Amino acid sequence: MCNNVPMRAIFAVLFAALCFGTTGTAQALAAVDASPLAVGAARVLVGGALLGGIALVSWRRSRPVGRIAPGNLARVLVGALGVLTYQPLFFAGTSSVGVALGTVIALGAAPVFTGVLDSVIHRRRPSLRWCLVTALALFGVALASGVFAGAESMSGGPLGVLASLGAGLSYAVYALASKSLLDRGWASSHVMGALFGSAAALSLPVLFAAGAAWVVTPRGLGLTLWLGVITVAVAYLSFGWGLRSLSANTVATLTLAEPLTAALLGIAVLGETLSPMTTLGFVILGAALVLLSLPARETRRPRVPQAA
Repeated sequence: MCNNVPMRAIFAVLFAALCFGTTGTAQALAAVDASPLAVGAARVLVGGALLGGIALVSWRRSRPVGRIAPGNLARVLVGALGVLTYQPLFFAGTSSVGVALGTVIALGAAPVFTGVLDSVIHRRRPSLRWCLVTALALFGVALASGVFAGAESMSGGPLGVLASLGAGLSYAVYALASKSLLDRGWASSHVMGALFGSAAALSLPVLFAAGAAWVVTPRGLGLTLWLGVITVAVAYLSFGWGLRSLSANTVATLTLAEPLTAALLGIAVLGETLSPMTTLGFVILGAALVLLSLPARETRRPRVPQAA
């Protein structure tokens, strides 16, 4: 019974990563005349509004334990800023160093930042199993990114790499803020609604500043709905549910399934091809995710006979 809940939580996070992984393919198929910043703002606006609405309805019905106390409000604001800053940093990185490399740098750095911040905040060391599996996953990500192929892979320069690393740090911030609220009795829908609803309000002026005319076109509307409903609302409801039963470190590593999903969709839908080294990298990454998903063995202490 104890192992069933984590397994369901693992599958929930992997499903969320699958949804996240459709973002690049959806943008490529839509081919809208919009900047990455505008697309990111529209995505957060629609998805955050949906999550915020779901949270408000649920909040009125359940009256949760975790009310908006000053400490919780600070966690919501920190998490919302993490959600909001992730979008421009992620797209700035992918625009500079390329979609594939920018994505794997951001998502590859996320587990590292999450583990370090979690250790500092809670003064606890990550488990040896998590460290080994995450190292294996990051090695697979490095191979898949083409970083070992030569200097031409880094043609975007250090600023693009720093932007992608900043996106990984932003992810770690809102993942840990979400976990902190969950640990204080908040429902997962309330956490996602509070963080993304706040981020949606902040993204509205960003969308108008970046240009919103493309949203009312058929392709733009379809893209916006897919990104907002599937890759934010549905994905983060599943993500939050899994995060309740798992550590933030484990969740951050599991979301490395996103670049794997994106690569498979690129091959199947967009007709892209992978080099042998990239293929090997994704095989190693997939193996690491399988290892992380396996239930840990319980160590039983020997029974000490009691004195008569």
